[in-house]
Amino acid sequence: MERRDKDNYYLDIAQVVSERGTCLRRNYGAIIVKNDEIISTGYTGAPRGRKNCIDLKRCVRQEMNIPRGERYEMCRSVHAEANAIISAERKDMIGAAIYIVGTEADTGEIVANSSSCAMCKRLIINSGIEKVVIRDTDTEYRTVNVSDWIENDDSLSKEFGY
Repeated sequence: MERRDKDNYYLDIAQVVSERGTCLRRNYGAIIVKNDEIISTGYTGAPRGRKNCIDLKRCVRQEMNIPRGERYEMCRSVHAEANAIISAERKDMIGAAIYIVGTEADTGEIVANSSSCAMCKRLIINSGIEKVVIRDTDTEYRTVNVSDWIENDDSLSKEFGY
């Protein structure tokens, strides 16, 4: 039997974390790892004390047919990356990696070509995390150096008026 590589090992854990998600469309799991130690985990879900979409049995974004990657202000959930970051101390995140996996709520299939939203990118940058690893298939993933998000600032695009 071949041993699972370390990145897929952490992505497997993030995928299990995603199973706690409460979104009716897509659920994400995120884990922050530093020096081979899991610092924190996070999954998609409404803020503490508020009802989740699965409890309400409705998703406003789905009802409005909002495409993936747009109008996140209409979502009840706190994203997995944000939940992992707010559960960790910054000193522990400096130089760390965050592993992210998304799954379709209805099929459980992995969401290919995922990327953190603009707000989560800002949180990741400010947290001190250096590397983002995103699962595309059961064995394939992409690694993004956070410094690339800083140097290629997508918030300066024409779409945002810059």
